[in-house]
Amino acid sequence: MPVGSASATTSPTTVQERSRVRQPYPNYRVIVLDDDVNTFQHVVECLVRHIPAMQPDQAWNLAQCIDSQGSAVVWSGPQEQAELYHHLLGAEGLSMAPLERA
Repeated sequence: MPVGSASATTSPTTVQERSRVRQPYPNYRVIVLDDDVNTFQHVVECLVRHIPAMQPDQAWNLAQCIDSQGSAVVWSGPQEQAELYHHLLGAEGLSMAPLERA
């Protein structure tokens, strides 16, 4: 048989291509816990000061949720930003739950 020709008896090899599955960057939840130390006003001021685009009415609703339900997710997004907001709110004296993967 000439060089470079295929034999009818050989089976073709299957070439599997690797496909890359792009997974989105994981989001994390920033959760503030209820405590007996912080006032509603302090929680609202901290949320408005440190969470981007947080409006006072929204922060007030979250503070009420924290009080009535024991906790509230105050922000959700990329891990690095979540770590920053978690740190800033904790440094203000708010009681924080560990970051949760969303």
